[in-house]
Amino acid sequence: MNTTILVVDDEQRMRTLLKDFLAQKDYSVIEAKDGEEALEIFQEKQDIIKLILLDVMMPKLDGWSVLRQIRQTSKVPIIMLTARGEEQDELFGFELGVDEYISKPFSPKILVARVEAILKRTNPKTNKVIEYGGIEIDESGRTVKVDGKVVEMSLREYELLKYMVDNIGIALPRDKILNNVWNYDYYGDSRTIDSHIKKIRHKLGKKGKYIKTMRGIGYKFEIK
Repeated sequence: MNTTILVVDDEQRMRTLLKDFLAQKDYSVIEAKDGEEALEIFQEKQDIIKLILLDVMMPKLDGWSVLRQIRQTSKVPIIMLTARGEEQDELFGFELGVDEYISKPFSPKILVARVEAILKRTNPKTNKVIEYGGIEIDESGRTVKVDGKVVEMSLREYELLKYMVDNIGIALPRDKILNNVWNYDYYGDSRTIDSHIKKIRHKLGKKGKYIKTMRGIGYKFEIK
């Protein structure tokens, strides 16, 4: 069965373009022309939808509103599409739980490559659980537990935490974190990382102290 992707955009031409490129990689595409239709479709077919390409500026219900509602019940990977490439928009999107952020105009081939990368990371074939200091990471389910209690995290938060845990005791510069976690050359402000770290620390509670700030460098995960 082909992987199903929900494409949400009010422009028919954009939906057709994305559908054609995704179909070349054998993805099954469901289209929605506005936010309200997207929510209806997702509610009906969320069991088969593995990723959402979501436009920001749409009639009836914008992308941010759709994102907020979906994140109340689902961690499905979401890539936001927008004509506005301003930095604060990206930070806002990440705060709401966006997994990827692409500004128009973009290369469809690059977008498809990012779709493939996210789907690969969210559907690991191994069943590996790692545990440090009461923090348990299950790679197969992409879940995090703190002292046995599940902690809800977005894909990017999960990947950032896992990257730091995998490099326990090592000081990680911000540019290295961006290249490894965001998986491509990111030209935005390093506040993106700081924003994610802040949220992760909050979600880890007392265990958040394991993430150390290395002044002038970046961050380090260390249990002491």
